[in-house]
Amino acid sequence: MKFKITYKKGVATFLVLFFSIVGIFLWNELKILGEKKLIDSAVELNDFERIKKTGILRAAVDYNSSNYFLYRGTPMGFEYELLQTLSNDLDVNLEIVVSNKLNETFEGLKSKRFDLIAQNLVITMPRSGEIDFTIPFKQTKQVLVQRAKTSKFIDTVYVNSVLGLTGKKIYVEKGSAYHQRLLNLAEETGEPAKIICDSVFGVEELISKVAKGEIDYTICNEDIGKLNQFYYPNLDISLQISFQQNTAWAVRKGSKEWKNYLDKWVAEMKETRKYKHLYYKYFESQRVAERINSEFHSISGGRISKYDGMIKNIARGHNWDWRLISAIIYHESRFNENAGAWTGAYGLMQLMPATAETFGVQDIEDPKQNVTGGILLLNSLNNQFLKVIPDSTERVKFVLAAYNIGLGHVNDAQRLAKKYGMNPLVWENNVEIYLQNKAEEKYFKDEVVRWGYCRGEEAVKFVRNVTNNYRQYANIIGL
Repeated sequence: MKFKITYKKGVATFLVLFFSIVGIFLWNELKILGEKKLIDSAVELNDFERIKKTGILRAAVDYNSSNYFLYRGTPMGFEYELLQTLSNDLDVNLEIVVSNKLNETFEGLKSKRFDLIAQNLVITMPRSGEIDFTIPFKQTKQVLVQRAKTSKFIDTVYVNSVLGLTGKKIYVEKGSAYHQRLLNLAEETGEPAKIICDSVFGVEELISKVAKGEIDYTICNEDIGKLNQFYYPNLDISLQISFQQNTAWAVRKGSKEWKNYLDKWVAEMKETRKYKHLYYKYFESQRVAERINSEFHSISGGRISKYDGMIKNIARGHNWDWRLISAIIYHESRFNENAGAWTGAYGLMQLMPATAETFGVQDIEDPKQNVTGGILLLNSLNNQFLKVIPDSTERVKFVLAAYNIGLGHVNDAQRLAKKYGMNPLVWENNVEIYLQNKAEEKYFKDEVVRWGYCRGEEAVKFVRNVTNNYRQYANIIGL
């Protein structure tokens, strides 16, 4: 009996010791796993490496007459062209996010909706506590925007000194550096203005309201003010309310590697002839006025081309987004109804005569019939992929490729993708690779290929360019 008691105690002691050792081991393993998870999380927070790995740069820009807009169907803008250069240097695809409300822009950066704010941001201490700025692109001053003095006599609205701002209603964008500057002026002069923070309109919309007499004052950066004088000659921006201030792009707080890369890139870019040309093109050239006053400027005229109405009517009748059809036409003919190719393709949508005949187009030179024929071809191709690729966003890439190079070659590329272990129902980094490969003998002579050789690279570029332009149109132009 005594032995049994001793034995039980011994077993209990052993079990306690055993499970203690196991517990310590498991604790250490969990600790290691936890530390590994923290390390992995840290790696995930490295924005620069993630951008390179995913191949996508998501940038927030503000839609206005200098940074990002459409002109004659072409995406343009100072920040837009800089971003295009940056994405090319990084060898990644650019995704533009239009964000004209500063508070939402800053929140979008913090929540990782995008990786970079590519806007003309004034560097301030309060902002530097929330986000990290790149080295400055340029310097600017803040100016009062008001209507020009109409006579040499007393004008109770016109202001010619900062002291004259006392009691005046000044509209500024909510969350902007302009608001902070007015608060600082009030402290410096002891004579506050009536600041009205607007959360709906961006700075250029407020400038427009001043020009139209809907409000009397707003604040903007001097270069933006000079640009808008091309469009609104009745504006006065002579009253400066700040010293020179640095403007820059912004990244998430703590994005050290990404900021370091951008700082080096900005420093080098600023010294190039291209940068100086871009600044002249968007802020100093006399053609600025020509663009801004054009009916084909997305801000002033709001039209992609003179065919907008016709394209809308035809596209809607066949359940296509007219902006996608416009993107196709832009790349096929640049909206030139008389465009012709050596292959025999003709018109806005570069229809082949045989295709036109198939879809009942009697006059290939008639713009309306040409567009209708092109859309009927798109419908036919879409029906070919409808059952196997149910997602319309993915399917349209296959349709576009087939529109450019023919359904047979796209089907060949799908069969090659399947044979070599890729997904035949996914375009990017899958089927597009094998469409390009069909220019090589190894692939165009493969037993699964039925349509032989083709220069698939052109179709891949076509898909990429059309989808990119469509995104730009969708960003800016409504349905």
